[in-house]
Amino acid sequence: MRVRKAVFPAAGWGTRFLPATKAQPKEMLPLVDKPVIQYAVEEAVAAGIEQVIIVTSSQKRAIEDHFDLNLELEQLLESRGDIDMLRQIRAISDLAQISYVRQKEQLGLGHAVLVAKELVGHEPFAVILSDDVVVGERPCIGQLIHAYLETHASVVAVTEVPHEETCRYGIIDGHLVDGGLDPRLYKVSGLVEKPDPADAPSDLAIIGRYVLTPKIFDKLEQTQRGAGGEIQLTDAIEALMQEQDVYGYAIEGKRYDAGTTVGWLKASVELAMQRQDIGGEFRRYLQGLDLS
Repeated sequence: MRVRKAVFPAAGWGTRFLPATKAQPKEMLPLVDKPVIQYAVEEAVAAGIEQVIIVTSSQKRAIEDHFDLNLELEQLLESRGDIDMLRQIRAISDLAQISYVRQKEQLGLGHAVLVAKELVGHEPFAVILSDDVVVGERPCIGQLIHAYLETHASVVAVTEVPHEETCRYGIIDGHLVDGGLDPRLYKVSGLVEKPDPADAPSDLAIIGRYVLTPKIFDKLEQTQRGAGGEIQLTDAIEALMQEQDVYGYAIEGKRYDAGTTVGWLKASVELAMQRQDIGGEFRRYLQGLDLS
């Protein structure tokens, strides 16, 4: 079965970016001149996703407004003859079929995925955390979808991290798959959430891309609240492994952790340098800085 739907959890408070996120969603913080969540939605669309499901809260109306029509703005741009920008603005509202569902309580990533159950239905689906910005030749979630089509099993995105940083991530235990499948594919035998580096089973960290079978909803409904009173998606995936295979896919591309201030700054700088319209001037500016 094709993967047609993607869930975007976007109901969190964004406390790492306060006070900037006091009155605006962290997903709307710009990387250069485009909000973080738009990069993720564009990635999903490029991978063939047809329906985008955004899990929001009462403080996230700006996300809905961003992907909606803005006739007054379009009329203004048209009257000024700014046709190129008009096309860009119209393209945002035409990206995909977008639905919204409210997460009324902040009970963790697993709960955010669970509240999308009715909109997902009984089919495999993607989960994309927009904090993780991945730039590469192939859409990151598209790589996982391809792996799902090979395995017909849930797939989590993984990337190698410095060993001393394993305590910041969910870490997989597993081995590379033989038998002619994708050489980046790992069979997962265990998951450890934020292990001490001395106890980490590998340096392969789970990042914010998943393709999951609908069986995950049963496991989420049965998952008890863990640390902080939250329902952890990794706990549900570990339970799923008792009944179904789960794979890890070592992604291609450059990943930026835009959920941290330093990661967001790095992404902003490097994405700006890649832009054809401003990259040259910005690079010259950086070269002229006194970094002593």
